Amino acid sequence: MAQQYTVQVVDESHIAPPPGSVPPTVIPLTFLDVSWLFCCPIERILFYELPFPTRHLMQTIIPHLKHSLSLTLHHFFPLAGNLACNSKPFIQFNEGDSVRVTVAESDADFGHLVANHPRDNRAFKPLVPKLPFPFPSVSSDNKIPVMAIQVTVFPNSGISIGVTSIHVAADGSSFNHFMKSWASIHKSVTVSESLPPLSLPCHDRNVIKDPNGLLLSIYLKDWRSVHNSDAPAPAIDENVQVDNVRVTLVLSRDQIDKLKQRVSAQIRNDDESPSRVSTFVVTSALMWVYMIELQESESEITDGDMIYHFVPVADCRERFEFPMPASYFGNCLAFLFISAKRSELMGKDGVVFAAKAIGRKIGELEKGALVGAEKWTSNLNEVVKTGRVLAVGGSPKFGVYETDFGWGRPKKFEFVHFGAYGSFSLAESRDEERCN
Repeated sequence: MAQQYTVQVVDESHIAPPPGSVPPTVIPLTFLDVSWLFCCPIERILFYELPFPTRHLMQTIIPHLKHSLSLTLHHFFPLAGNLACNSKPFIQFNEGDSVRVTVAESDADFGHLVANHPRDNRAFKPLVPKLPFPFPSVSSDNKIPVMAIQVTVFPNSGISIGVTSIHVAADGSSFNHFMKSWASIHKSVTVSESLPPLSLPCHDRNVIKDPNGLLLSIYLKDWRSVHNSDAPAPAIDENVQVDNVRVTLVLSRDQIDKLKQRVSAQIRNDDESPSRVSTFVVTSALMWVYMIELQESESEITDGDMIYHFVPVADCRERFEFPMPASYFGNCLAFLFISAKRSELMGKDGVVFAAKAIGRKIGELEKGALVGAEKWTSNLNEVVKTGRVLAVGGSPKFGVYETDFGWGRPKKFEFVHFGAYGSFSLAESRDEERCN
């Protein structure tokens, strides 16, 4: 039976960069941004243990969070802006633009929410603010906020920081850059108004090279064809997650190393060309097989020739054939498409087969990160139509558990918008050092 609890809003404000600190700015979207116009808003939560009464948290923690957020938005101002559109979509920041910050109080069991055991999906939705779908909401007459934040107080237990943002403005690497910068400024005793030089984000979209604008034209054409149709807005069906539970599976370093050894040994035995065998590869392979098993436990699929798809994305900041600053703020992701027969994935060595397939596809990035980019949108549409596609969000490399506001490591990180069998998220283990 689902636990019953309430979440009550106690304050709502708008936080902007310091007055006069950011000039009016228009940031054009690259083809790597446009490809995310059809993505639902990304919902993340960080939970922190703070065993203080509501009054103390409201008088000390909340004001400091708001002030440090303002200072951080000076450098990450696109997050305070809006997605707008004339002949093409763009992000715009004007003086006075801000981030809506909601403060709420909940009587939910904090310890239950941050545990790894099964928890009701419905418990997390009230802890993140809502934003509209970028498509088709954005138009010449309608702007969409890029980000909204909700801080929820759990009296005598802790707080959660829920952030909802639109993917078209920033990928996971960029978002984590923002969160760690906010945490760093908040943690500083003097709340310095400057970040270390190497931590400043790069907002120059010109570093994304698109010869003759070919890829952008293809992506905009795809977007306009749907935008100009009378297609209804994609919706996140709240009912899809009603009967689902959220579970965190923790793999130890020893377990991951054994998986790597097993895959590597099979590659040697098969006398195959070496492929990448990383933590991401073996963990994704394991989840791909397990998620299919879960899905099939509620169906009667027995066709061994049935094709399943896995669609991860790869950060290309170090892979593009041109200089790319690690601090680039925006989207810099390549789509990877891996397909396999059910018989191959459900066989005795299904996890090994999946790992080899994923590793080979990642290895192909060495030939060029943009190879086949003109077909990413059409390929994605095709595999989604099958209903047998699995996506993954996050990465063990992001170090989300290093986001320390001065209260120690987060007790838990969650992607809220993920649900059902179509996606899962990855993060490093909170209690062990990251492994590659």
